[in-house]
Amino acid sequence: MPLAASGPGGGPEGHRRAAPRPGQSSDGAEGPDRTRLLPGSPGSRTRPGQVRPGQPGQVGYIQPPGPARQLPRPGDPLPAGSPFPGGPEGPTSGRRRRPLRWAVLVLVVLLVLVAGRIWMLVDDVSSRIHRVDALSGAADTPGETWLIVGSDARDAAVTDDTEGARSDSIMLLHKAPNGQASLTTLPRDTYVEIPGYGEDKINAAYSYEGPALTVRTVEKLTGLTIDHYVEVGMNGVAQLVDAVGGISVCLDYDVDDADSGLVWDTSRGTCQEVDGTKALAYSRMRKSDPTGDIGRGLRQRAVISAVVSKAMNVGTLLNPFRQDSLVDAGTQALTVDRQTTVPSLARMVMAFRSASHDGLTGAPPIESLDYEPGGIGAAVLLKDTTAPGFFEALRNGTLTQASFNHS
Repeated sequence: MPLAASGPGGGPEGHRRAAPRPGQSSDGAEGPDRTRLLPGSPGSRTRPGQVRPGQPGQVGYIQPPGPARQLPRPGDPLPAGSPFPGGPEGPTSGRRRRPLRWAVLVLVVLLVLVAGRIWMLVDDVSSRIHRVDALSGAADTPGETWLIVGSDARDAAVTDDTEGARSDSIMLLHKAPNGQASLTTLPRDTYVEIPGYGEDKINAAYSYEGPALTVRTVEKLTGLTIDHYVEVGMNGVAQLVDAVGGISVCLDYDVDDADSGLVWDTSRGTCQEVDGTKALAYSRMRKSDPTGDIGRGLRQRAVISAVVSKAMNVGTLLNPFRQDSLVDAGTQALTVDRQTTVPSLARMVMAFRSASHDGLTGAPPIESLDYEPGGIGAAVLLKDTTAPGFFEALRNGTLTQASFNHS
């Protein structure tokens, strides 16, 4: 059978060669560079400066050529904002923030627990503390004033020739309108006028009519209205000292005092750690002190200051057992007027610390330590009888360290 004639290219005759596709040469080879028209080139449909169809974000938009993006190699740190898993903004970033969220949650829970604990302690103190009618109701004077009295109901542990309840120490804590805090010790034998009883030693007011008459006597002497009355039972001092784990006190001479029970040996150091029993003897000792009542007042302030400082220590504040011991000892040792609140006691502690820090503590200027007006024995006579200039400066907040007695 004769073969059919073939046309050019060897195909069957009558068949046409297929037309080349766009971008393909006539011989069938791919040749994109031969047919593609660049914008602005002769024959291009896009003139120079004309925007091609499609904008960023639109279908058909072609990203202009730029630097090739490099994939991170294993071990390379990922840049901020990296879209790769594990990058700062990648899919696992939420897991990285979870520890912070947990830390914040734990902190909030702890704050709530601490606040609850504080509220419980405040409520406990407020309900258990002893209260007494003490304030005179006189018109207020500028600033805030606390009268702190150390009382000692005489018992067999105290061998003293004074009978009945007496105020062993009287301290006036005042915060003036300008913020100056001062702590003034009024020697218990200070010669004053007691309302309704005439001239006598200031501590006699307590034995006559207790806290109320003591408040009125101090108001008459100082020209200040007492805002808060705080009485510290001297027997409670030992419990307070033990509640804070003991304190450090100083004395630079040897003592063996039978009346107070204090034995002090300076070979062990002028400053020593003491427990409650020895702290109480230290604060009571008077007859073996060359300065008598003045020296005792200094030691009583030292004991109270040390207890306050130790109680405000972070270790004490964060120790629940110490907190409970302080509340127990404090509520047994303290008696306050009926208007005093726990916040006012907190302000008293802060004012006490401020006065101690600034050195504005001590007795008023003294004229004589052995004044004998007759009928009451030896008394302490203040300068100009009642130290009017000193108490005026105290009220105005203009006291200096030199204002206090230095005899």
